[in-house]
Amino acid sequence: MKVLVAITGASGVIYGIRLFNVLKKLNMETYCIITNAGLKVIEEEYGKIPFEYYKENDFSIPFVSGSQKLDAMVVIPCSMKTLALIANGIALNNITRIADVMLKEKRKLIIVPRETPLNVIHLENMLKLAKAGAIILPAMPAFYHKPKDMDDIINFIIGRVLDCLGIEHNLYKRWCENL
Repeated sequence: MKVLVAITGASGVIYGIRLFNVLKKLNMETYCIITNAGLKVIEEEYGKIPFEYYKENDFSIPFVSGSQKLDAMVVIPCSMKTLALIANGIALNNITRIADVMLKEKRKLIIVPRETPLNVIHLENMLKLAKAGAIILPAMPAFYHKPKDMDDIINFIIGRVLDCLGIEHNLYKRWCENL
């Protein structure tokens, strides 16, 4: 499976970094693209980026055309700006252009919004994307798996993304596995 992880300028960049690293460990062909705002948030929340990535306006990335086969794209975390651009078909940078390609080609697009509270515009944009075929997977962890630390909470969200991608994993215990 060929997967593109897109990290935008929302808080929670650890989700995108962790997803990229897990996909690599699972031997998936994985690429990453990061917005300029995402780079600033990574610096603030995480430090240095531990892998190679494309910048948002680097047109050497091969997936800006539908003729390039990409199985899935995950925008994680997805800022409300990026969500609005994708929902309204505005290909302002490579992330929004590739997301547009994923929708037009009917390929898997997973959006992991990271914002709270949500206003009606955010909700309408999410609905618009869901109707267009995207999967909306908010970064809302569960607690039935009895997380012991922050890693368990992060792994729950990453595990749910992997579930949507159809990738087997053991990042968290599923409902009733603890009962």
